[in-house]
Amino acid sequence: MEEFNTARLSFLGTGTSQGVPMIGCSCKVCKSHDSRDNRLRSSALLEWRGFKILIDAGPDFRQQMLSANISNLDAILLTHEHKDHTGGLDDVRAFNYINGKALPIYCEERVLKSLENEYSYAFQEHKYPGVPEFDIRVIDENKFLVRRENGVSDLPPLEVQPIRVYHYKLPVLGFRMGDFAYITDANRIDEESYKLIKDLKVLVLNTVRHAKHISHFSLSEAIEVAKKSGAERTYLTHLSHQIGTHMELSAELPPGVYAAYDGLTVQI
Repeated sequence: MEEFNTARLSFLGTGTSQGVPMIGCSCKVCKSHDSRDNRLRSSALLEWRGFKILIDAGPDFRQQMLSANISNLDAILLTHEHKDHTGGLDDVRAFNYINGKALPIYCEERVLKSLENEYSYAFQEHKYPGVPEFDIRVIDENKFLVRRENGVSDLPPLEVQPIRVYHYKLPVLGFRMGDFAYITDANRIDEESYKLIKDLKVLVLNTVRHAKHISHFSLSEAIEVAKKSGAERTYLTHLSHQIGTHMELSAELPPGVYAAYDGLTVQI
């Protein structure tokens, strides 16, 4: 994509479904004084030529928007329906108010059905005043375009390529935009999907711990995916307390693979 090297990615959360520190845990990671070991639920913001695209909106959505001083969004892309990726959507009400309209949310049909159940009050014909307004745009594995919803409207749209991956038996989506791809909650990538993560400058990939996991890449598996993809830089996210501290994890990683942390911003 032309001039995509001007894009910027901000990690708003890099933790697992329970976050780090985890409630009731007194391990060295959960008790760490290093701010890089505080991991909100996984989410990231892509900024490019005025676009602001959020990937996933978990339970920490409100806190993440405030911490990163985000006052506008053009769209939210949802990887799948699990609560740690959709649990903050009620707070899009703030953006409804700012923009005076519903916020575009891109997701699969199955994810929409989950949202209709989870946020039934937002889908009623006669809505209670003040409920969130979702502009749901159903996607599949085909490319789609995200257009600038706010500000300058004559900018070219952003092309998004969904990437089919598997979270145990659940099919979920990663996303590729230009030279950047984001994959979370996966433990399997088929060969057809590998073709979509070639020639990347930046790959974001999940790993939760060193030991094998039923639905997430282990650390060694994630490193193998990074090598196979050939990405110039790979950033690891969706990190549990079992992966160790940021300093410990960073010391284990090969060249070109990095441990992401909340608040990290990288140029694509």
